[in-house]
Amino acid sequence: MLKLYKNLKAKDRILIVLIVGFTVAQVYFTMELTDKIADIVAAIQRVSMGVPGATTGDIWREGGLMLAFAVCSALCQVASGITASVVASGLSATLRSKVYTKVESFSIAEINKFSTSSLITRTTNDIQQVHMANILVLRMMIYAPVMAIWAICKINASSWQLTTATAIAVVVLVACIIAIMLTVMPKFRMMQKLTDRLNGVTRENLTGIKVVRAYNAESYQEEKFEKANNDFTGTQLFTGRVMAPMSPVMMLVMNGLTLAIYWIGATLMNAGEIQYETIVSFMTLASQVIMAFLMLLMMFILLPRAEVAAKRINEVLYTPLSICDPETEQPATEVGTVEFRDVSFRYPDADADVFGHISFRAEKGQTIAFIGSTGSGKSTLINLVPRFYDATEGEVLVDGVNVRDMKQSTLRDKIGYVPQKGVLFTGTVAENIAFGGKADRDEVVEAAKIAEADAFIGEMEQGYDSPIAQGGKNVSGGQKQRISIARAVAQRPEIMIFDDSFSALDYKTDKKVRENLREHMQGVTNLIVAQRIGTIMDADKIIVLDQGKAVGEGTHRELLETCPVYREIALSQLSKEELGL
Repeated sequence: MLKLYKNLKAKDRILIVLIVGFTVAQVYFTMELTDKIADIVAAIQRVSMGVPGATTGDIWREGGLMLAFAVCSALCQVASGITASVVASGLSATLRSKVYTKVESFSIAEINKFSTSSLITRTTNDIQQVHMANILVLRMMIYAPVMAIWAICKINASSWQLTTATAIAVVVLVACIIAIMLTVMPKFRMMQKLTDRLNGVTRENLTGIKVVRAYNAESYQEEKFEKANNDFTGTQLFTGRVMAPMSPVMMLVMNGLTLAIYWIGATLMNAGEIQYETIVSFMTLASQVIMAFLMLLMMFILLPRAEVAAKRINEVLYTPLSICDPETEQPATEVGTVEFRDVSFRYPDADADVFGHISFRAEKGQTIAFIGSTGSGKSTLINLVPRFYDATEGEVLVDGVNVRDMKQSTLRDKIGYVPQKGVLFTGTVAENIAFGGKADRDEVVEAAKIAEADAFIGEMEQGYDSPIAQGGKNVSGGQKQRISIARAVAQRPEIMIFDDSFSALDYKTDKKVRENLREHMQGVTNLIVAQRIGTIMDADKIIVLDQGKAVGEGTHRELLETCPVYREIALSQLSKEELGL
């Protein structure tokens, strides 16, 4: 938790000093109010006993001072509370921004390490837990100790017997708190993990709702959710049961202390060692001590869970990045070239390479295609170019520079990337196409025409200003792919990467899009992953992958004659006549 306070801004640190000042002033006025209670009791006794010179004006004066101290204490408490809320909210906002920014800088490996649902929980629920705890810490962590120490010092000056009774009550209180916290702390740690799991099951069900309904698997998903929900609820109930006796124990201790003070006080009064107003004042002071510890108790209820949440936030903030920018960026020596030099790749913690010893070079304006069976490593291979992963062995060069020696922003600024699954964002069609921030309205329309998207966009109710739902739920798969292709074209890149990006298009549209790209994107290097032979027949070079190895390289005609794997794939899709065999 303390580690998170490194994220406090200079303004927040000044506000914390103000909180300390407001808190000390609040305690001072509260202590003065306690003294005035004894003074007003004494004044009432003097007036009731007819002491010469004692008047009701004395009572009014002491009462007025009590009211003034009470108002000042309340104002300090309000100021302290508002300031604490400002500091806690500012810190939470900073943490959310930093966690979001850090997650954005994660490679796919780090995202997979945490899981998407866990990262969402850490950005929302965990930071909320820390926010609530910080408000209590900033108010009670300062107020309670100051109040307790100040009150104990005043108590000790009144009577050692009454001080001993108060000390025993405090020890019992602290022992109960420690015992309960030691019991529930492990459960609080578990609770955040169970929150991750609950969010994960819910997210999985919502994103896969079509499949769930298609297989009538609602009951199966409900069982998964019920199990996660029951585990979470059971943990909550356990912590609730353990902490339930806490409040009754506090009240028992408080009432027991009250009885002890009156009993001991009465004995001391009979012995003539203490006055009644001193007992009244002491009772108020003792109540302040107990209340201070009750405030600490409230803080300790939230702190264990907040501590777990803070640890989870720090895990994100201090996770070392596997893909980082170089300290010194190497300037490009070529334009539009991609080269793999004996490249191998293995996923983190995997037992074997996905592919190994891949070498090829793509010159400016060339089209290089990759084809192979499912799981042969095609998509993983091209994901090394925009540096979503780093090669385990070998070098990946773009424009003559190792991608490790190039800033990620510089590298990706050269690339237009079209993923296998068209990903759209909430907004308008135009905003999705201009997502890279380089295209104006005319360029957006031109990119849509190249991607054969202009026709269906024109049929939409608001054209390019038509809204896109979250995840592109209101457009078809083929429309998603064409908008994704238009988005990449609008980037005006040196290199285009198509990760099986024509699979949702019919043959006619597929052919037309590729013709448009050849006509309007001359000089752009194309890297294409495809399953359909028709998509890559015109490529300058086709690389055939099989079980992680390059088993063929050449043009379509060359591979039909020299590569059995390619020939088998081609014959599974087209007839010998269509292939010219």
